[in-house]
Amino acid sequence: MTAATHSSVSPADADTADAVLLGLDPEQREVATTLRGPVCVLAGAGTGKTRAITHRIAYGVRSGLLMPASVLAVTFTNRAAGEMRGRLRTLGAGGVQARTFHSAALRQLQYFWPRAVGGELPRLLERKIQFVAEAGARCRIRLDRNELRDVTGEIEWAKVTQTVPADYPAAALKAGREAPRGLAEIAQIYGTYEQLKRDRGMIDFEDVLLLTVGVLQDRHDIAEQIRAQYQHFVVDEYQDVSPLQQRLLELWLGDRDSLCVVGDASQTIYSFTGATPDHLLDFRTRYPQATVVKLVRDYRSTPQVVHLANGLLGQARGRAAEHRLELVSQREPGPDPVYAEYPDEPAEAEGVAGRVRDLIAAGVPAGEIAVLYRINAQSEVYEQALADAGVPYQLRGAERFFERAEVQKAVLALRGSARSGGSDDPLLQDVVELPSQVRAVLSSTGWTTEPPTGSGAVRDQWESLAALVRLAEDFARSRPGVTLADLVVELDERRAAQHAPTVQGVTLASLHAAKGLEWDAVFLVGLTDGMMPITYAKTDEQVEEERRLLYVGVTRARHHLTLSWALSRAPGGRASRRPSRFLNGLRPGSAALGSRPGGPEAGAARKRGRRGPALCRVCGRTLTEAGEIKLMRCEDCPSDMDEGLYERLRDWRAGQSKLQGMPAYCVFTDKTLMAIAEAAPGEAGQLSMISGVGGRKLERYGADVLAICAGQEPAGADPDDA
Repeated sequence: MTAATHSSVSPADADTADAVLLGLDPEQREVATTLRGPVCVLAGAGTGKTRAITHRIAYGVRSGLLMPASVLAVTFTNRAAGEMRGRLRTLGAGGVQARTFHSAALRQLQYFWPRAVGGELPRLLERKIQFVAEAGARCRIRLDRNELRDVTGEIEWAKVTQTVPADYPAAALKAGREAPRGLAEIAQIYGTYEQLKRDRGMIDFEDVLLLTVGVLQDRHDIAEQIRAQYQHFVVDEYQDVSPLQQRLLELWLGDRDSLCVVGDASQTIYSFTGATPDHLLDFRTRYPQATVVKLVRDYRSTPQVVHLANGLLGQARGRAAEHRLELVSQREPGPDPVYAEYPDEPAEAEGVAGRVRDLIAAGVPAGEIAVLYRINAQSEVYEQALADAGVPYQLRGAERFFERAEVQKAVLALRGSARSGGSDDPLLQDVVELPSQVRAVLSSTGWTTEPPTGSGAVRDQWESLAALVRLAEDFARSRPGVTLADLVVELDERRAAQHAPTVQGVTLASLHAAKGLEWDAVFLVGLTDGMMPITYAKTDEQVEEERRLLYVGVTRARHHLTLSWALSRAPGGRASRRPSRFLNGLRPGSAALGSRPGGPEAGAARKRGRRGPALCRVCGRTLTEAGEIKLMRCEDCPSDMDEGLYERLRDWRAGQSKLQGMPAYCVFTDKTLMAIAEAAPGEAGQLSMISGVGGRKLERYGADVLAICAGQEPAGADPDDA
């Protein structure tokens, strides 16, 4: 990576349109300068997508082709929208609107509601969970706190997929939803919830989108006014749009095509909320004339990290995998990823804490280190290990373990039973051993011997309680004869230790919460089958989303990457766990799933000369066109062809054509010459690997072609034939 490529343009520098383009690589520059018609930017992790689209907007404003007030840039989080606004101000395009879908829709709805409907816009319901609880009570369906969260999530999913209450059971069944209650019950609660809002004149966040869509569909005059205001649209993270957001975008656009979308199907990890990459993948179908630009130059991660990320997606299946991007690192080489196997979970946590401490001692700031796991319930053992190692940490996207409501309730129940000594507690009658006592007490707070099916808050609650059960088992094993009162003291001490100021500490986060972030060093922990992919990922589509989730984790790392797993849960336990299947063929000493090197299938394949599907060497897409297969890249992927070499090869081919009295393409086709110019082979074996260079042509023309590639004159060349 050159310094120019990574440089920033200050407001003082960006006084002309051309100055805005300084420091952009060729593909980013193409994004920035393509201001007409539909544009689809396929941007891999770390390739500078935000940089490309903000410079695109700023270039359009500086060149006078875009009026700032006519541009609407939308993304998915307030943080991302704020970052975009900040960059645009820096580039001199501060008048551009950069908002989330909800923020943009709410602004429009507030302005047009008096005209479209009359009166003031209904009040916005900030927290819908209370209304869901009341709706459940009216339906005579009792929901605990975690079921409330999950049912609320189901209602949100139904609304963003534009599913009405009556259609919810069929839609949820078709989508394979892991519902927390019966589908008919949820549909009933959903319908009652909607009625409650209407009765009290309130709307929720999903209604903001639904009502905006309704107004734009019914009032063409309002739709035209908005279209006159906003004439150019940019959508970031387009792989995460829901059907409802896509419908709103279509209404904003009308019959125009001034749209730039940016996304990466390989980073689709929120399908459970209604997000779908289909709109991104179908963009060229909807807009056949669209300009498609692929950003594959990775400025974030070292070649070693990028190689692992590419290898991970190389084993992926499904539609998103067919459009994967093969990243090309622009950084200097770094250390190889570390694969670490531990006998049990505490050993894994201690090992990670030790490596973290070593990195900090070597000069890596604690704030530039992250420990990422699949579910929040995994955090406790790492919180404790880091606290024991004296390493400050901070939790992101989740409550601290001992601050979770279910943990507080459980500790309160354990404290009450400890004070009674078990004499007056019917749960503890005839229960002697500490782990059994803890299981008995926690059974009253929601713990069961078997985990609940599906994902969501109910599963998270169970995982938290199960972590307390495991902690009790480990505590009893390490200190025989301990009592319930001793365990409560231990829990209080742990909680106190974790309340110490964490300031700028190591980040502990789930993989989902880590999306959009990056660190110098990343530890991906708990990578066993059953956790990655998670147990309840049953279908092929769900398993592939788990693979994409791990890919997101890998691509968070700039320099150091460690992947680890434990063979058993507790010390002395049976080593029955296996490393994640996603690491097969990638970690040292493992083979890819289904591969049998040296087996009869492999021998037969070698005998037939089968080479498997041809994949683009830039983006990794399966190639089907003969010309693309010859080049081993998509037509529209960036080329690294040596233009001078290509022209010399064309001149040589013209001479051969004239000499032999045959058409030029009979010597080599244009595509074959392009493939040779891109590969610049240095010896016959490399030249023979290029499609279109068979044995006869290698024998006849190989020496000449290799000489030209080496910058020499062919042996039989006549200077007068130039």
